Amino acid sequence: MNHQNPISRRTFSKTAAGAVAAVTVYPSSASYARVIGANDRVRVGFLGTANRGRQVIDAFLKQPDAEIAALCDVDKTTLNKAKADYGTDATFITENFRKVFDRQDIDAVCIATPDHWHAIQTVDACKAGKDVYVEKPLSVTIFEGRKMIEAARKYKRVVQVGIHRRSGAIYRDLAAKNLDDFIGRVTVARCSHMSNMYPDGIGRMQPSAPPETLNWDLWLGPRAERPFQENIAPYKFRWWIDYSSQVTNNGVHFIDMFRQLIKEGSPTDVCAMGGNFAVNDDRTIPDTMHVTWLFPSGRLLEFSHYEANQNPITALPAFVEFRGTNGTLYINDARYVVTPEKPGQFQTKGDRMQAVEVTANAGGSDQNFDITALHVRNFIDCIKSRELPNTDIEEGHISTSMSLMANISLAVGRRLQWDPTTERFIGNDDANDMLHYEYRAPWKLEV
Repeated sequence: MNHQNPISRRTFSKTAAGAVAAVTVYPSSASYARVIGANDRVRVGFLGTANRGRQVIDAFLKQPDAEIAALCDVDKTTLNKAKADYGTDATFITENFRKVFDRQDIDAVCIATPDHWHAIQTVDACKAGKDVYVEKPLSVTIFEGRKMIEAARKYKRVVQVGIHRRSGAIYRDLAAKNLDDFIGRVTVARCSHMSNMYPDGIGRMQPSAPPETLNWDLWLGPRAERPFQENIAPYKFRWWIDYSSQVTNNGVHFIDMFRQLIKEGSPTDVCAMGGNFAVNDDRTIPDTMHVTWLFPSGRLLEFSHYEANQNPITALPAFVEFRGTNGTLYINDARYVVTPEKPGQFQTKGDRMQAVEVTANAGGSDQNFDITALHVRNFIDCIKSRELPNTDIEEGHISTSMSLMANISLAVGRRLQWDPTTERFIGNDDANDMLHYEYRAPWKLEV
């Protein structure tokens, strides 16, 4: 039996854009931070203007009370294109992010730079009295994430992490339920990132001179000096462990979705296995990887990273599959479906529950609704109200930390136990040595 329970356009807008995850209120702290009224326009500076940066700029442009005040990128070609597409004569243009922070006419910054830059830029923005929208993953080390939280709290800044599905109505609808009541006791959830990159992946290339338009030294920032290589920048850094990974890039969305819907904090254990088994390229992350996290509540979350094959691993199209004792929940941005469980050995016959299907925005003219725009809307609303945003930095840190734990477990080849209070691994010095790295001079992370 299939029950329709559509979420209306009105409900979608109210729940996703207006609701917040908490009611904590932070007054504006920096003396040079402008107090923004409900009817004021928020002036935003954008760091990183390619790919995801442009997508988020488009989301900000959908807000009638937001305007582009500055554009910043280390690639002049990218920056000039963004200026032509988005800028005006008054738009401030620079490759130096600190010049954006120095401007007192800028209220907030959007950070869509490569992952290894997020920590320094977020901390410095908070110190400069700017509210921050920072793309996922929050950081490339667990230590960085904690320092970013310290800066946000110390300087009383609103920091929204771009794990944007917390602003999607379909997810907020499910988060309002108790999944154990809805589909029975949930013992395991599964998610995956898949892309068949066999045989050549990102390719094999030799170091070369960087393009004249790219400030390569500034792109590297706190990471170790190394020659430019065409299959690193601008986008293929996602396959180099120093700058990113796929469990942090895509997996963090699904990790956070699990935590949001199950209402979990940090796990107690993580175990990852994998390697480069098929794809012949320069990557420093695996082409195949399995990760399992164990939570104090007695649940498992499994993440599969497949880049040598990509056929579906779930019965229905889904980002995350929640397996309950009464039914299995499949969820993506457009809908969720529950398939009833049938009893197994020695159990009474009959479906454990009725089938369920809920479609987001059903009946509306815009089926390709923009969750990023809803997330940006929530950010702007929280700049004005000083409430915590939907993906506050603490939530973003926990989910990002889980993805980083997976990379560390794979690197040391061990199942690891985690102490969420101290944010250290229990009894494994090699793993704890990977909680951070030494920044290249002169870059520092100072709260």
